[in-house]
Amino acid sequence: MTAGQAPPEAPFPSRSPWAEDGTVEVEVAGGVATVSLNRPPGNGWTPGLGREFFAALDRLAADPEVRALVVTGAGPDFCVGADGGSLDNITNAGSYEIDAARPTYWTAMTIAKPVVAAVNGACFGVGLQLALFCDVRFAGSSAKFATAFVRRGLIAELGMTWLLPRIVGLGVANDLLLSGRLVRAAEAERLGLVNRVVEDTGLLAAAQEYAAGLAARCSPAAMGVVKRQTYTDLTSTLPAAVARGDAYLEAALASADFAEGVRSWRERRPPVFGGLDPAHARFTLPDADDARQAASR
Repeated sequence: MTAGQAPPEAPFPSRSPWAEDGTVEVEVAGGVATVSLNRPPGNGWTPGLGREFFAALDRLAADPEVRALVVTGAGPDFCVGADGGSLDNITNAGSYEIDAARPTYWTAMTIAKPVVAAVNGACFGVGLQLALFCDVRFAGSSAKFATAFVRRGLIAELGMTWLLPRIVGLGVANDLLLSGRLVRAAEAERLGLVNRVVEDTGLLAAAQEYAAGLAARCSPAAMGVVKRQTYTDLTSTLPAAVARGDAYLEAALASADFAEGVRSWRERRPPVFGGLDPAHARFTLPDADDARQAASR
């Protein structure tokens, strides 16, 4: 470098194509936590919003005051899918590498507490998959759903090809995945994509009431084990599922919750169950290696 020359500029740092704004709101009342995606307009999904969301689920999984969760979108929509501006950035860059350290997107399935989706407005792409990861889905009467991927030149992501056929059946799943077409609330209920449709104005209250009923009437420990059974047994054999069930049943029959459940039934009063042991607040799903090892035995 000669005198008077400016030093060479440092290489321009690489930037994520994803927007970083957005928050997740949490309210807890009566044993029910309501978790709201809040990134207007439409709650377009970004990894940053995801980090906030999954961190909130982790905290609530371990919170002894929370016995059930409701997931919804702030404003008129649940989640319109990936943020459009960020997708433009990826298109302009010409490539994108998925972060291997990203959060576990199926976190809601591995929380040992019921998670209820209250789907308002648009629920597209990754937003639909977030709803599918919930245990039960309520939808407002104006809710609309679409896998959307193929209409953007994309493939089904985040395991939707594994989960959607298990919820609605293979033929319906193929229709929704291959067409990317719009499904409105009434059809979604008919297809089994959602459990219940209610008027928009009563959606959140209906989902919260359902969750509150689970929190008040059902054993937290038993619900946690039932979730573990349900999602583990999806990739299990029938004999293995029965064997696991026998082991869980023996433990349940010796539990204080079982004694209280029978006693309250006999006394014709609501049960008073203890809270969920924080040590059992989460569980893991069998991964591909576990499945292969089990198949080889």
